[in-house]
Amino acid sequence: MLKLLVQIHLTMLFVDDLARTRSAPTRNERGSVTIEHVLWAVAVLAIVGVVVAAVKAYVATQAGNLK
Repeated sequence: MLKLLVQIHLTMLFVDDLARTRSAPTRNERGSVTIEHVLWAVAVLAIVGVVVAAVKAYVATQAGNLK
């Protein structure tokens, strides 16, 4: 009986492994971290650009108010 249960268990593991490898092909994710870093850098540069433009506009407005 134990031999039969072990054989069933091993068969199910084999079938499960076979199903996983055939249904979901392995994806090559090389470079995804680099792309993520580049996107974060672009986002930070965009935010800095907006802040610089806002500060420049504020300074120009305040300079025009000086008498």
